[in-house]
Amino acid sequence: MESNIQNIPQIQQEESFDYKSLFFKLYRYWYFFVLTIFIALLIAFLFNKYTKPIYEVHTTVLIKDDRSSPDPQALIGFGFRNSQQNIENEIGKLQSYTLVNQAVRDLDLGVSYFEEDNFVTTELYKNSPFVVLFDTMHPQPLNVKFKLKIISNRNYTLEAEARDVKQYSYKDFEEISDPELLIVSDISIDSTYAFDQFIFGSNYRFKIELTDFYIPQTDEKKNYYFLFNNIDNLTKSFQAFQIEPIKEESSILKISQKGNSVSKSVDFLNKLTEVYLQRDLDQKNRVADNTITFIDSQLGDITDSLNKAEQNLQDFRAEKQVMDLDVQATQVFEQLKMLENEKAQLDLKSKYYNTLRNYIEQKKDLDDVLIIPSTMGIEDPMISQMTTELSKLYSEKEEKLYYSKPSTPAIKILDKKIEITEATLLESIYNIINSSNIAIKDINNRIKELESRINQLPSTQRELLGIERKFKLSNSLYNYLQEKRSEAQITKASNEPDNEVIDIARDSGGEPVFPKKSLNYMIAIILGIVLPVVYILGKDYFNDKIIERKDVESITGFPIIGHIIHSNKDTQAVVAESPKSSIAESFRSVRTNLQFIAKGNEKQTVLITSDMVSAGKTFCAINLASIFAMYGKKTLLLGFDLRKPKIYKDFGLTNTEGISSFLINKSKLEDIIQVSPIDNLDIVMAGPVPPNPSELIASDRTNELFTRLKELYDYIIIDSPPVGLVTDAFLLMKYADASLFIVRQNYTNKKVFASIMSDIEKRNMPNISILINDVKLNKGSYGYGYGYGYGYGYGYGYGYGYGYGYGYYSDDREYDKESTVKRIFKNT
Repeated sequence: MESNIQNIPQIQQEESFDYKSLFFKLYRYWYFFVLTIFIALLIAFLFNKYTKPIYEVHTTVLIKDDRSSPDPQALIGFGFRNSQQNIENEIGKLQSYTLVNQAVRDLDLGVSYFEEDNFVTTELYKNSPFVVLFDTMHPQPLNVKFKLKIISNRNYTLEAEARDVKQYSYKDFEEISDPELLIVSDISIDSTYAFDQFIFGSNYRFKIELTDFYIPQTDEKKNYYFLFNNIDNLTKSFQAFQIEPIKEESSILKISQKGNSVSKSVDFLNKLTEVYLQRDLDQKNRVADNTITFIDSQLGDITDSLNKAEQNLQDFRAEKQVMDLDVQATQVFEQLKMLENEKAQLDLKSKYYNTLRNYIEQKKDLDDVLIIPSTMGIEDPMISQMTTELSKLYSEKEEKLYYSKPSTPAIKILDKKIEITEATLLESIYNIINSSNIAIKDINNRIKELESRINQLPSTQRELLGIERKFKLSNSLYNYLQEKRSEAQITKASNEPDNEVIDIARDSGGEPVFPKKSLNYMIAIILGIVLPVVYILGKDYFNDKIIERKDVESITGFPIIGHIIHSNKDTQAVVAESPKSSIAESFRSVRTNLQFIAKGNEKQTVLITSDMVSAGKTFCAINLASIFAMYGKKTLLLGFDLRKPKIYKDFGLTNTEGISSFLINKSKLEDIIQVSPIDNLDIVMAGPVPPNPSELIASDRTNELFTRLKELYDYIIIDSPPVGLVTDAFLLMKYADASLFIVRQNYTNKKVFASIMSDIEKRNMPNISILINDVKLNKGSYGYGYGYGYGYGYGYGYGYGYGYGYGYYSDDREYDKESTVKRIFKNT
């Protein structure tokens, strides 16, 4: 029998898996691949079309090293560390809320405009066909969507609906730092208005005007809306830019901003760097401004004194008709003028020292009055050094406060340094004030001596000397202050920021950084290929059911006698009702293979069993018996499933008498044989369910039953219970010439099947063959190609697939009715 089995082409076995098998497995799912790629490309297309593009712009800033006060550590190899720390400080300044908020305010982004087009919303930055002019003295609602539809160049409709609206006060918009937020009542607007007409309510007041971007008859078809921005939230959204050095150890910073509007990002980055450099320059100019302010305050008093002294001198000369002093008076006058000039400068310096001392003692912010001593003609090195150091500490503290809180350790350390420096400076100021007072006292004594000499002069000369003395003193002090003021102005004009912009931000017209259309399409194609492969291989790897021929061959060495394709019929007797169907042909193929096993014997007993219920053993038994009967052979179908009889239901017969009643001697053989509606086919039902089916099958009456039946019939088909549940089938195998084990595709469990096959092999059961049932041929899901399962193929001559033999079987048109998409999803 072994040699005969090997000659049957349908049950040739494969020893090993190869890559060709994998290729055909994937090829059978080509519908699934095409559909997945199409869906992935469609998703990529919709994603690219309806996703807001994000663009990236950047600017570069050179951070120069701070050389104003060289650190001694820089001389012993720590210069790079200090440079890096300086860069980190500048990055902190650029990312600070204060700097970004100022840039946002300077850009005047109080209102944002948008255009709605289906699922895409586009911001109109500087190209909106209309502009909202709001009353800065009146609060405006925050983040309320005002929907606007242009009717003509005269009118428009406006609609807004909001609850519990936050309101923003735009009063003194350029100056306030903490906007007043409050909850106001609901807003409801739905009406038609004229352009240039003020729209007002308790929570809003604004008007709308058309701009040069308005295009008649085009903009009327579009949908717009605008909203009032919360400057605080807008600042936080703009803080999302990135800063990094262009290279490691480089002091050039690249500032990158991503956004939906290129021009808006460009304007923001340029304004940010502008505010950053201007703030740096303002810090440098602060000393000069303080000096000029101090000098101007002094010049006001001196100018009045000078004008009055000049007028008195002119009046005296006109009245007394005297123009100049005599020689003696001139000598005294020159000496007196020199002393008074010296005293005036000491008084001016003393005022500066006293002002500085008062601010330190009263714990006021010296940054508003701090003046470098050299600008006032003070040459004391100690005072100049400490004042410069104090100015640096205040600047450093202000910088750190951009990105740090006052309670941070770094700020506390700076406060401590400022406190120590102020104490040292205050001590030096007291010493200088004391020294200055001694010098002024000495000058006053010398002036008194000269005044006693003046008293000896003639009265006219004495009066003229007094008047000219006041005029010259005021004039000299005035010129001195004007000279220092000019020097401070020159210093201010010559100041430049420490850092500089290398490349300004600009619109280079590049592609968006997101979404990347080409990359998305490439990813879609890759996923469209990879996902089906992963799904198919994963489904195969994790599947514990028998799917393909090789699954059976890998478990057992028993031959596969045939394949029964899937039936869509509502009846079990498919062969009898559709003899020309493809499923009937699959049973004919099994019949032919059984005849090979019979080795020419005219009579044959075939037992059919399975591992579990619902594998289709009764279905196969009924149709195999039918196909033998249609062959013209006298055939008997034995329902030996004594525990769960059901064949009688399929044929519409009775089960009152049957095998169980015969085995217990209650019925005669002639009484239990029933004639079926099919010619040449008789049926013996299982009969009433006995309490001891296994014992009955093992009795001598079973031997007698088979002996007599084999004399009466050419072919006997035995429908036995599943061997995975009971041992009845093992007891009946000795009466069979061939035993067929039913394996149902995508149902029979591999582990259960392997366990049963191992048990059968250990029992050395003869003539065991495998019959694979319920093979779905919609996509050639079994074996290696479409229709490989039960013969040479599904078509004419079985070997040429769907198309060549189309129409040969009665159920071809039923298959044709299924759509391609239905077949794809049916088998995936």
